[in-house]
Amino acid sequence: MGVEITFSGPLFDGRAERAMQAASDDAREDIAEFGEEHALALMGGYFRNPTGYYESQVQTTRVSADVSLVHDDGVVYGPWLEGVGTRNRARPGFPGYRHWRTTKQLVEARGPEIAERAVRRHLPEMGG
Repeated sequence: MGVEITFSGPLFDGRAERAMQAASDDAREDIAEFGEEHALALMGGYFRNPTGYYESQVQTTRVSADVSLVHDDGVVYGPWLEGVGTRNRARPGFPGYRHWRTTKQLVEARGPEIAERAVRRHLPEMGG
């Protein structure tokens, strides 16, 4: 007499793995979008005489399967605006707005919550 065991469902047919990858992609995209929006909001509140050019250069680039980078596309005066350029060191100097450092701190604090929401959206596909 033989026993036949059949495994079925999302965990065994690949649906759970695909859903987890989709959740991971969504989390990365959602966190990057949050970071970009937050940086732009800070710039809008901080910049005294904005021309709109610097803000128009802010973009998100996917640099690997797991990493997206929010950046200013290398605008030459970006470090000065942030407060980390060589011209910020002279006294009296412009201290910078710290918009990128502030955004990074907020993304680090809120990232896990944003990622959790992305995973929850895909739980039904994972069989959960």
